Amino acid sequence: MARWTHTVSTAAELALLFDSVGAASLHKEVSYVHPSYRALIEASPFVVLATSGPDGLDASPRGDAPGFVVVEDDKTLLLPDRRGNNRIDSLRNIISDPRVALLFLIPGRAETLRVNGRATIVTDPQLLERFAVGGKAPKCVLAIEVDTVFFQCGRAVLRSQLWDSAAAPKLPSAGQILAALSANAIDGAAYDQALPQRQRSTLY
Repeated sequence: MARWTHTVSTAAELALLFDSVGAASLHKEVSYVHPSYRALIEASPFVVLATSGPDGLDASPRGDAPGFVVVEDDKTLLLPDRRGNNRIDSLRNIISDPRVALLFLIPGRAETLRVNGRATIVTDPQLLERFAVGGKAPKCVLAIEVDTVFFQCGRAVLRSQLWDSAAAPKLPSAGQILAALSANAIDGAAYDQALPQRQRSTLY
């Protein structure tokens, strides 16, 4: 027996659930980086990179000082691939399917910015040097050809109280999670103790 008895399986059924798209939602989408959108990108210290590949989907957080995603021109964004966990899920996906989606967040701002485009993995030494921090260059830079750009209204951020520190919940630490998932093969307390210094020393 199917778990769900009330489902939507066609575009026609889906259309019946919602009102028509408002004029503002249509006019805000453009095929290039408008100066107003450039200001949002340059103010953002955090972006989620979504990709798709033969092994499935991936949504990866990327962050650095505001402006770390460079607007090279009104059709091109440059995103350095900073040091991480070396899983390279996003990069593997881009090799097989260059389509990407970006979601930019700005602290204290309810609106987010969405960019859809196609990415190329670039290893040009001169380009990598442009993105070096403390003498450490990224392994590669994503050159993203922009297809569409639009801002998302702030309802989701407002509902979630994302920027309200008073709403932050008490949660297990990274070490506690790893200890539980590994049946204590990983020493959670030792992991948590070493983590702050390890992160500071390997940011780039």
